[in-house]
This record gives sequence, structure tokens and C-alpha cells, in this order.
Amino acid sequence: MSGSEAGREAGSEKVGQGLAHGLPPWLSRGLDDLFPAGAAEDADQALAARLEEARRRGRPLRVKLGIDPTGSEIHLGHSILFRKLRAFQDAGHTAVLIIGDFTARIGDPTGKSATRVQLGAAEVEANADTYLVQLGLGQDPAHALLDFQTPGRLEVRRNGEWLAGMDLPAVIELLGISTVGQMLAKEDFANRYGSGTPISLHEFLYPLLQGYDSVQVQADVELGGTDQKFNVAMGRDLQRHFGHRPQFGLLLPILPGLDGVQKMSKSLGNTVGLREDPLSMYSKLEKVPDAVVNDYLTLLTELDLEALPANPRQRQQAMALEVTRQRHGVAAAAQAQLDAARLVGGASGSGAADAEVPEASLAAVNFPAKAFYLLSAVGLCATSSEARRQITGGGVRLDGEKLADPNQEFADAAALAGKVVQLGRKTFRRLVVG
Repeated sequence: MSGSEAGREAGSEKVGQGLAHGLPPWLSRGLDDLFPAGAAEDADQALAARLEEARRRGRPLRVKLGIDPTGSEIHLGHSILFRKLRAFQDAGHTAVLIIGDFTARIGDPTGKSATRVQLGAAEVEANADTYLVQLGLGQDPAHALLDFQTPGRLEVRRNGEWLAGMDLPAVIELLGISTVGQMLAKEDFANRYGSGTPISLHEFLYPLLQGYDSVQVQADVELGGTDQKFNVAMGRDLQRHFGHRPQFGLLLPILPGLDGVQKMSKSLGNTVGLREDPLSMYSKLEKVPDAVVNDYLTLLTELDLEALPANPRQRQQAMALEVTRQRHGVAAAAQAQLDAARLVGGASGSGAADAEVPEASLAAVNFPAKAFYLLSAVGLCATSSEARRQITGGGVRLDGEKLADPNQEFADAAALAGKVVQLGRKTFRRLVVG
């Protein structure tokens, strides 16, 4: 495609749907969009041809994924792109992971109805460090999302390397590549402009800077969610402008959250974090609505959907077990499944006593303590008012018995030690004195 692709791609329908012909299964699984998707033998128009060219020349593709560390936790929704990046690594290609230490301080306007609050450099760097650990830094590649150890399989770059030192003429050159009309073709900008919601000028810079990353790392492929099509297409525009071979855009779906409706998002409280304990992870996943179980299976596992039982409950359990296994290993996943069966649905007595449940310390609780205060003091609820709502709504059990009165008082820690608190159907904590 010629000219500016970003403006056209912002509102276009998927061009890659149904065009995964010739791609290996590890690459086509879960694919939502691929562009360009033109002549099958043209390595500039067909990714399958680019892969074959790379094989013949013995030159691995450079596969870019940019992340802005605006938070400290990675959840399963984020992991979809990292899983695909790992698949490229395992196929012998080079993953180029860009930590947006500079762009995170601007903030991606995608999906936002207002200007983001800008972060400080120290906060961004602290978040970046936690991201890398969660992705597998210092870990055995067999149990990590990304392979940090095999030579040639991973480059970790920070875009502050090339963006922080840009002078004004370079910035003006970037700004001259796009127009206001093309920027307003981006849905988020168009909606805000149409509603009269302010758009700060620095927000127009974001897709240009993100696209310039592709120029700097000479990306052959860029991975993104379906909401990133404008930004990925901008990367192609900038590569072409600077005389580089344009990258392919490979887009994956946005994972629905645990509610099965809205996207997985920490702000919506519908996430499963990578660092969650096995029981919490399994318990949450086995309650995913039937309508999205196949999405979870496709995007978070390599299980053969055709080989799984047709029974929705069994498919839920198979998915929950496999995702938990990936993060915590076979034994921990199997134990989590067993413990969930013991605990969910009001199980008590020996079942609860035998279950391996994450602990919550009573050390910070001032006794005598009312039930609503107890839940907030041990960290199960963010506030006392939230704890009251959970209890009055019937969502809290203590060793299988429903807590009905938020003002129920407990005299001392000894009366609670060893008991299991259940919040909803997915969160369990064993109370301990230490």
C-alpha cells in the first residue's frame, strides 16, 4: 500500500481475516488481522513469503512488540501478545521487546476518552523492572513467557535510547509525515473531537514516536492488539519514509475479562494476574462464562479444541488447568484443581483443612475485630465499605459458613487461626497468626 496507511487502517475492516494461507499453525492460531495480505509470492505483501525468504537467507525475522510500563502487573490479557512473541522465538526468530520508557511518559491515547496523566521517569522504570521479571528475566525459559537465555532470541530495548535525544528538526520531520486529518481518522481521536473533549497536541506525537521505534529497530513484523492497528500502520508509513522495508502488522484479539463481556482490565476488576497463586488463578478461570471459554483456549493454550470434551464444564476445567500449569507447573495446577473442588460451593471441615490455600496474616488486626474490618485489615477488601457490601451481599464465607452480619465480632486471633475465608467463588485465604 502506498501513501499513509495509518489514516486508512484506522477505520478499515480487517484485511487479513481468512488470509492465513501458507502460515504455520503456531503463527496462524488466534490471528485476527494481518496486513498487508497481498500476492502470495511477494515477500513484501505476504508474511508466508517473508518467512520463506528468511529461511533461505538464514536471517531470522525481527519481531517487534512494544510495551509501555504504565502499571506494575501483567495479566493474562497482556500475555496473548507475549505468547505469540515467544512462538516466533521458538521458531528461531528474534524478538525485539521495546520498553516504552519514553512513550509511557506520554501515554497511549488508544481506548482513552481523555488525556492520560503523564508518569514520571522513576515510576516508569520501576514498572519496567517488574514487567521483565514477570516475563521471565532470570528464569528457566521452559517456565517463562519469554526466552531470555537463548542467544539471538531476544533484544530488550528502551525507546528512550533514540527518542530522548531527538532535536526539534527531527521532531518536525516526524510531524510532517502525517496530517491532522489522518490523526482524526483514529477512532479515539475522532470520538473525542466530535464530543468536544480536549485532545492535547502531545497525544498526536504518540503514534508517530511508536512508529519511529519500528524504524530504529528495523522491524520485519510488529505484534499488537486489534486496537493498535493505527499505531502499527503508522510504523509502516515511517519505515517507508525513511527508506526501510515496511513491516507486517500482525494483530491478535483483545481477551474478554472474567465477566465474559468487557476486555480484561485491572480497572474493571476482571483480570487474572500472572503472579496470582495457583488456587486463585484456577478458581477464577474455571468460572469463565461458557461463551468465551473457546477464546481462552485458543489464545492462552495450545490445546486442540476439537479433541476436548463438548461438555462446557469440562472445557472450562481443561482450560483452567492448562493455563495454571503453564504458570505454576503440573503439580501445583493439579493441587489447585483439587483444592478448588474442596473449597468451592461451601465445602468445609476436612476438605477446607486439607486444602493448600494462600495465607493471610492476622498480625495487623486489632482485636476484638468486627467482620467488615477484618476483611479490609487482612487485604481481602480494599476498604471497609467494600467489605460491608460483600458481607451483606452474601459473598463471604468462613470455613464454609456464610457470614451474614458485617458487625459480627471476633474476640482474638486464636478464634480465627487456620480458618479459610472465601470471598465470592474465586478468592480464598487461610487466616494465620504470624
